[in-house]
Amino acid sequence: MFDSLTNSFKAVVGKIRYKDDERALKKATTDLKKSLLKSDVHHKTTKDLMTSVELKTKQNGIGQESFLKALQSSLIDILTANGNQGFVYSNKSPLTTILMTGLQGSGKTTTTGKLATYLKTRNKKVLVAAADLQRLAAVEQLKQIAEQIEVDIFYDENEQNPTNIAKKAKQKAQEGQYDVLLIDTAGRLAIDDELMGQLEDIKKSVNPDEVFYVADSLTGHDATKTATTFKDKIGIDGVILSKYDGDTKGGVAISIAHQVGVPLRFIGIGEKMPDLEVFLPDRIVSRLMGAGDVEGLAEKAAAVIDEKKAKEVTRKIKKGEFNFNDFLEQLEMMKKMGSMKSLISMIPGMGQMAGQLKNMDLDNSGEIKRIKALICSMTPKEKETPTLINLSRKRRIAKGAGLSEVQVNKILKQFKNASKMAKKLAGKGGMKDMQKMLSQMGGQQGGVPQGIGR
Repeated sequence: MFDSLTNSFKAVVGKIRYKDDERALKKATTDLKKSLLKSDVHHKTTKDLMTSVELKTKQNGIGQESFLKALQSSLIDILTANGNQGFVYSNKSPLTTILMTGLQGSGKTTTTGKLATYLKTRNKKVLVAAADLQRLAAVEQLKQIAEQIEVDIFYDENEQNPTNIAKKAKQKAQEGQYDVLLIDTAGRLAIDDELMGQLEDIKKSVNPDEVFYVADSLTGHDATKTATTFKDKIGIDGVILSKYDGDTKGGVAISIAHQVGVPLRFIGIGEKMPDLEVFLPDRIVSRLMGAGDVEGLAEKAAAVIDEKKAKEVTRKIKKGEFNFNDFLEQLEMMKKMGSMKSLISMIPGMGQMAGQLKNMDLDNSGEIKRIKALICSMTPKEKETPTLINLSRKRRIAKGAGLSEVQVNKILKQFKNASKMAKKLAGKGGMKDMQKMLSQMGGQQGGVPQGIGR
């Protein structure tokens, strides 16, 4: 997700090999400046970042370690704007009301669904409101998303005034004791007075706790300009950057908070509903520097894992009783955590693998489809007890799944090896060994990521 920027940082860090080498520092900052501008970071943000890095490096004595620390702290400063981070619940009432705004085509309706999914995995009761009456099929799109993610939706096909829909939705949310109300509003192809007037009316009528602006990452600097206009005309409390997985440059994420003056709250990192990540400056900088985000990964896992089921699976793994039903359950859990590319990029030292996994889809990959076909061709007893599967059963399963015996043997062998590895990790000291390995791959020492300069 941050491949281009991370590679740029690695390249410039390697240029500072000796202490007190001012020429090397100048060369590094010049090269970094070019890379940032090429990556679509705003020129003002780039200038401020380079000034800060150079000043902090000189203050601590020119060297690779001081340059890394200066880059890290300067990036956190640039990414941090006054205001809330992540999702903040209302302290005024049990209901938190969020107004979702943005231009047409920015991915606003989809982002509303993604935000609802994020909240649902945190056990919040969510109501989405279809107040976008401008775009044909916008209401239908939100209805389909709500059905897919299994959250409630409010819409009124007989109402032509979006302000009335927003007011009715808030009333329903209060009466139904919902935790969060997300109001999807209309956009336009460009900012105009009619759009701003409509949004202002809705804002006054429901008095939202916060207004989010959904910016299309693929529009580059235009995303910053339009966010600034929305902030000036109606007021926004945060930006959600959509389609970031398709942005090969990625620089807009670095400059948008600095230029708009409001925090970047979330980024959309894939097409699936779980593909929305909280944007926390210190964690993002950790990933930019190649050190991953183990804390964020743990939070994602905690949000979707059933603790009782997890304990039961761990017990089964330790006893060597992990079966195909357990495997399917774990696969469903993984899907709820988001794209594989995103998950891999959060593991220290594994960021470079993310690009190779960009097209891996736990729903549609050929390998997963074959595994599912194989399991579906098994009897309930075979699913529960994989050791029952002998040669004649393999032949029957292969025929039922439309696979060759070679393919069946390969999948069964992979399952067996994975079970052995899981059993080893679940054993005494297994997870400590895993944590030690991850720490060595990309851990931090003295606040400086170890992997980036090597």
